[in-house]
Amino acid sequence: MPPTHPNPDLSVGPDRHPRWNSAPNRRWGFHNLHRVARYAQTFRAARVLDLRLSADLSIPARDDVRRLTALPWFSAMAVTEGNRLLYEAYAPDFGPDAPHSIMSISKLAAHLILGRLCEDGKIGMDETLGEILPWIGAGYHGATVQDVADMNVHNAYDEDYTNPDTTAFLHEVAMGMRLPEGPEPANRDFLAGIGLAPGATDTRNPTGTCLYKSANTDVLMLAAEARGERPLRLWLADLADAAGIEGALHMGTDRQGMPIFSGGICLTARDLCRYGAVLARKGQGIDGSPFGSAAFLEATRRGGVPMPAPRAHLRYSNQSNTDGTWVGHGGYGGQYLVANPDTGRVACFLSVLQNEAGYDAAYYPPIIEMLAAICAG
Repeated sequence: MPPTHPNPDLSVGPDRHPRWNSAPNRRWGFHNLHRVARYAQTFRAARVLDLRLSADLSIPARDDVRRLTALPWFSAMAVTEGNRLLYEAYAPDFGPDAPHSIMSISKLAAHLILGRLCEDGKIGMDETLGEILPWIGAGYHGATVQDVADMNVHNAYDEDYTNPDTTAFLHEVAMGMRLPEGPEPANRDFLAGIGLAPGATDTRNPTGTCLYKSANTDVLMLAAEARGERPLRLWLADLADAAGIEGALHMGTDRQGMPIFSGGICLTARDLCRYGAVLARKGQGIDGSPFGSAAFLEATRRGGVPMPAPRAHLRYSNQSNTDGTWVGHGGYGGQYLVANPDTGRVACFLSVLQNEAGYDAAYYPPIIEMLAAICAG
């Protein structure tokens, strides 16, 4: 047998992270995750949404824009309105044609798909996951679709980024983003094994604020696949067309090909704005046909569960963040997207934190405030 060695990008090091997500290599990893992930699918649009430069000079004049785009963690920022590119900026090691991991901003695709299925009467928000997926474990079996969509479920899945052995990082094995230490589980099997929280008898959230768990999104998408009666990859092909993606929508998968809607998408900054513009158009694709649901989006802006500090002014609602006007989402490592359906504006900020955890809760509020103000027009 010829000599071999474990794939170094996906091997877990002394810091308990795979090399692509270790502090010294994380920036390279986020800029190259579309190539680093073991399994991925790529989707391109038949027709591209034209973006023409129409600079809004008030944006680069803002103090917060100058300050945040000068940070060493900064990768890219872009602002669009319709087919107008109002602003874009890039770090020296990044550029307009380079894909970037958007991590949990991927969850907005789940919002759009769930909204379409609700409007079509194929899934009910008051149904339990056990009714739709009889094989799902106790951590989700009795939870309603609405509570899972609102991150309002208490179970044994933990997402504490300061703990390198948190369930969310161990989940990377089933996502094709780190090498397994034993047998490699399919994502479906990993999700089915999530049980109740220690000492709990049900999934009721006792905290009064949302409990963020990325597994919720992947469970929802298995329910969407079951009720929508079509493979998830077809939704992604439709999403690329609805957004008018110029480059490619890269989606990480597990070994069996299940897309990782919880955090597997990589896009350029411009294409991230095109993706967000589907929300700004209230679920309409570039040809005017529905991909999401305007009614579901309005319910999302009205509903939700309060988020914990320092985002206590926001609510987590139907796989998105909202203040009642805009909808958006953040991503582990330093990303955020805001889409404002009232103004049609979309703004994204891409960056890569290089502290040990790859996360700092205090890092996001100034970015959110900046993007929301710009999208208000």
